Amino acid sequence: MAETATAGATGEKQPRSVRVVLLALMIAMMLAMLDNMIIGTAMPTIVGELGGLEHLSWVVTAYTLATAAATPLWGKLGDMYGRKGTFMTSIVLFLIGSALSGMAQDMGQLIGFRAVQGLGAGGLMVGVMAIIGDLIPPRERGKYQGMMAGVMALAMIGGPLVGGTITDHWGWRWSFYINLPLGAVALVLISVVLHLPKKRAETRIDYLGAALLTIGITAIVLVTTWGGTEYAWTSARIMELIGIGVTALVGFVFWQTRAAEPIMPLHIFRSRNFTLMSVIGFITGFVMFGATLFLPLYQQSVQGASATNSGLLLLPMLGAMLVTSMVAGRVTTNTGRYKIFPIVGGALMTVGLFLLSLMDTETSRFTSGVYMAVVGLGMGCLMQITMLVAQNSVEMRDMGVASSSTTLFRTLGSSFGVAIMGALFNHRVQDVMAERAGDLGSKVTEQSAQLDAASLAKLPELARDAYQHAVSAGSHGAFLLGAGVAVLALVAAVFVKEVPLKGTGPKTGQEPGDGPGEGTAPLKAPAAEPV
Repeated sequence: MAETATAGATGEKQPRSVRVVLLALMIAMMLAMLDNMIIGTAMPTIVGELGGLEHLSWVVTAYTLATAAATPLWGKLGDMYGRKGTFMTSIVLFLIGSALSGMAQDMGQLIGFRAVQGLGAGGLMVGVMAIIGDLIPPRERGKYQGMMAGVMALAMIGGPLVGGTITDHWGWRWSFYINLPLGAVALVLISVVLHLPKKRAETRIDYLGAALLTIGITAIVLVTTWGGTEYAWTSARIMELIGIGVTALVGFVFWQTRAAEPIMPLHIFRSRNFTLMSVIGFITGFVMFGATLFLPLYQQSVQGASATNSGLLLLPMLGAMLVTSMVAGRVTTNTGRYKIFPIVGGALMTVGLFLLSLMDTETSRFTSGVYMAVVGLGMGCLMQITMLVAQNSVEMRDMGVASSSTTLFRTLGSSFGVAIMGALFNHRVQDVMAERAGDLGSKVTEQSAQLDAASLAKLPELARDAYQHAVSAGSHGAFLLGAGVAVLALVAAVFVKEVPLKGTGPKTGQEPGDGPGEGTAPLKAPAAEPV
């Protein structure tokens, strides 16, 4: 190759092949993040054509369940059998699920095909982060992971807009078909340019560990999804799921101490930094997805924004997150220092959520935008620094496991955040509606505490005014809870030990395949046959 691999601290550019691979990884990340955002906008149209309104939630739940359950397995498979082949397999599986979902003829088929899509999606996020971990030394990795955080923010901003445009002009099936050309481009680029050492594990996959972890994760996600909505929190079904989940996870931990090649080797948690990053990642997921769920609802119900505008009104938060994540990555690359970012991020996230909890029916859009920007600044400091420090805390052979575990904790955090903040929000809305509008208020929120714009417009003025105060009160409780949880991230960040980031890449003048620098894997290893 004509260019050297040294970058970041040494001031030289990454070789063209690395930049092409990074483009492919950004496309894959976009696929994983955009999908649910696009589908959410298209769901009313899908239900109108396929029917099955009572199974609507399963279109999202099936995808989420499959993604969460598959995430640890993809990480381990990459460590055992090679990152490139595993990642390409996950892309192919995601594209198959996308094509089948687009061809679904009824709601049952769509739910099943969404599960297939979710299985592939579980490998997309993990593969992206683990391949970056293989190609880029930690000292330089921050800016690239910051770019990936930027892609996530762009997907969250653009997803609803893209989904609405596609559904209106091409039909809802293209919400799935649009993944196919993007995925094909990513596959071709990775196939041609990415060369990593071939691996052949002698030991077998830990099937029992995978099964126990899958059962445990599935039970947890179902509890957080169904609790307080489909079933009461104290119902027999929820208690059964909690029992199954706890039993499976205890069994999983017990088995991981005995398995020859554990799915999630427990020795990685001996690293204080890795454990702390798992906690911070969980809390970041808890807060981020809770905020993105309730802020649009507040904006539509209280501030009178349309569904499209409420998505655009999230720009202060998502824009701040995008800018800060990229700045944090650059600063980490240039200085090698990173502890300040989890601390500042935890503090800003706590303050921002507390400010959001102060919003009421009189709060202006400008004021709420400033509050959202503070939260976004905090999340931007945490989004990819958690992955960077987690990867820096393990050996190269555990890179996939570290990436998948961090991703899994963030996913589980989002499930708990939506469930717990949602339960608090719903309970508060129903109480305030009963207080302000009596029997009429109770009747309005009997089916759901979250009304769409059409339902809200049909309400009598008394009930509409009561509902605006109720949503304000419910948002106050949800964001105040989020602020309390965010304090834990700040406390965890204080105990992070700033271990020097490993490696700065091959020495000047080396080709990427001449041998890895400390703590990094080569882009191309001539001694091994490319995967």
